[in-house]
Amino acid sequence: MSSTARRAGRARTIRTAFAAGTVVALAAGLAACGGQSLEEKGGKGGGKGELVIGAAGFTESKVLAEIYSRVLADAGYHPRVQTLTNRELYEPALEKGQIDVVPEYASTLAEFLNAKKNGAKAKPVASSDIGTTVTELKKLAEPRGLKVLAAGAATDQNAFAVTKEFAAENKLKTLSDLGRSQKKIKLAAGEECETRVFCKPGLEKTYDITVAGIDPKGVGTPQAKQAVKDGTDQLVLTTTTDATLDTFGLVLLEDDKKLQNADNVLPVLNAKKAGDKEIETALNKITKVLTTEDLINLNRKVDAERLKPADVAQAYLESKGLVQK
Repeated sequence: MSSTARRAGRARTIRTAFAAGTVVALAAGLAACGGQSLEEKGGKGGGKGELVIGAAGFTESKVLAEIYSRVLADAGYHPRVQTLTNRELYEPALEKGQIDVVPEYASTLAEFLNAKKNGAKAKPVASSDIGTTVTELKKLAEPRGLKVLAAGAATDQNAFAVTKEFAAENKLKTLSDLGRSQKKIKLAAGEECETRVFCKPGLEKTYDITVAGIDPKGVGTPQAKQAVKDGTDQLVLTTTTDATLDTFGLVLLEDDKKLQNADNVLPVLNAKKAGDKEIETALNKITKVLTTEDLINLNRKVDAERLKPADVAQAYLESKGLVQK
């Protein structure tokens, strides 16, 4: 998050079954935000009407959603951003047309939809080749009424961090080192980490890491990183574009067996409600200029400098000459 956030978001990035309680959780999340319910939002997704931009509950996704929102507003639409915690909530809402556009991460979404169609043990379809990954993603997305736009150069992926002290004490540089240490660790992450193959199951299968429990504090949130800093947890799920690890005294462990695929950022739309060429053209402007370094800087401005995602998005677009001041 992508994509957790990038995307995961990328915050970012994975998969689990869509639980029966999702609708209740979705409604509760909307009520907590004080916004309209999805059923009450009214208006049309396309035709210069209202657009709901979905965001996951991590910084990068929120900033990207605000960037999409402002570019679409500049193109004459009436967008608003709705945060829906994680992919298990926003992806079904996107299929139903309750939200119209989401910033996503190619590999993460591809594997999420792959598991949704073929089961948790499905053969992976994502790879380090972004062209092949997007092709596979489109095959899975289009039957669900989703339109996948072009991927850009900006990438993000899931990553795992420990304190510098913990790494030094146990001689850790890689996730393989952590597995060999035989340490039982508590992992600060989103609750969906329990079943997403690139999270707890992947750590256990690929690296033989003993995950004794999940502390559901979110993907790379300040609370999650603070829990590791304080020693409550030993490992935190974050992203490769996290700009505040030093602030918490944390260091990434190398994904030396390549559990994670690099996740290129790309927009995904509800094809029926937001499939207009004008929307695609507006969003492609972002995709063409956005870089991985941009993601790191955008995250830093929110997480370290405490600026609002909406303000950071506006300043970025102005700096790129994509919207007027």
